[in-house]
Amino acid sequence: MIKAIDPNQLLTQMRAMQTQANQTMPMPAEQNLSSGRVDFGDLMKNAVDKVNETQQTAGQLRTAFELGDPNVNLTDVMIASQKSSVAFEATIQVRNKLIEAYQEVMRMSI
Repeated sequence: MIKAIDPNQLLTQMRAMQTQANQTMPMPAEQNLSSGRVDFGDLMKNAVDKVNETQQTAGQLRTAFELGDPNVNLTDVMIASQKSSVAFEATIQVRNKLIEAYQEVMRMSI
């Protein structure tokens, strides 16, 4: 029998994970806030590095599961794979928007 998902419990878990994620990795923009300046290049580099790290972790989990590691569950592998997929897709969308913005600026007449 399939158990129904409790929306309140799901929302509570999502908020707890969001709080945990915010505590573990401070944003570079917050570090430079005191000087009033945000380095866009560093921000993008950190985002791409985080996506790369997520993909490598998912790959390592997948390999460990395929090799029969008893400490790795299929659910952990699938969750890590989906996280890396979502992070990669978000990065692609940001890249596409940046390219569109650049092309729009280049089309502007002076």
